[in-house]
Amino acid sequence: MPAPPYAGPIKAVVLDWAGTVVDHGSRAPMGAFVRAFAAFGVAIRIADARAPMGLPKWDHIWAVGTAPAVAAAWRARHGRDFARTDADAIFAVFEPMNVAAVRDHADMIPGAVAAVAALRARGLRIGSTTGYTRPIMDVLAPLAAAAGYAPDTIVCAGDLAAGRPTPLMMYRCFADLGVWPAASVVKVDDTAPGIAEGVNAGCWTVGVALTGNAVGLSAEELAGLDHAARERARAAATAELAGAGAHLVIDSIAALPEAVAALSARSERGETP
Repeated sequence: MPAPPYAGPIKAVVLDWAGTVVDHGSRAPMGAFVRAFAAFGVAIRIADARAPMGLPKWDHIWAVGTAPAVAAAWRARHGRDFARTDADAIFAVFEPMNVAAVRDHADMIPGAVAAVAALRARGLRIGSTTGYTRPIMDVLAPLAAAAGYAPDTIVCAGDLAAGRPTPLMMYRCFADLGVWPAASVVKVDDTAPGIAEGVNAGCWTVGVALTGNAVGLSAEELAGLDHAARERARAAATAELAGAGAHLVIDSIAALPEAVAALSARSERGETP
């Protein structure tokens, strides 16, 4: 039996993957970035690797390589500035590393399957965009499906001429899902580039604070924080996502149905993204 129509103007939700739906703390790419740069004789920190998270992975490598500290280390090691051909070479090493890593970080974030089921029960379509490439998603998507999550469309970095923070992947989602206008769609993400993707497309946006890249902790590590540390982590992540344009920020995808209902109510009052 078809799902009943959603009681409101929101027609679809487009979800990010790592840090939003799977991989609590968005940890899969981190070691791969560090090892990929190390293969070229340059040591980077996890903080360096996390800073551009949400961008397509080639763009992410370029952002890391041209950041001042890493760029200086590259010049010291190679005697020249970091170049686009260097990003190409690192990407070729990084991608298979990330493919292998996602197998160990494919667990669903607690509450994700139930939240998506609740949205579907209201008649919403479920789309997804990701900074991961198609080969990475060819491994991750079946693992998520086996755990109970299969969006109606998956748009990857590299599928289009440009990825985040441009709106092109969102536009593909609109077409794949058959939804419009942009204000009838909610984009959900744990990174600033992913929120910007939704803002640039004209969508409502929801940031995910505690399970994502800004905090960077596994569920067990997050649970081990004392109250003050947890509040500091929440405040920093919320500021980052709100600064990127998020209309609402929630702790995790478990709270998404209520956030979507709140944005629907704002739409009904005549507000626009």
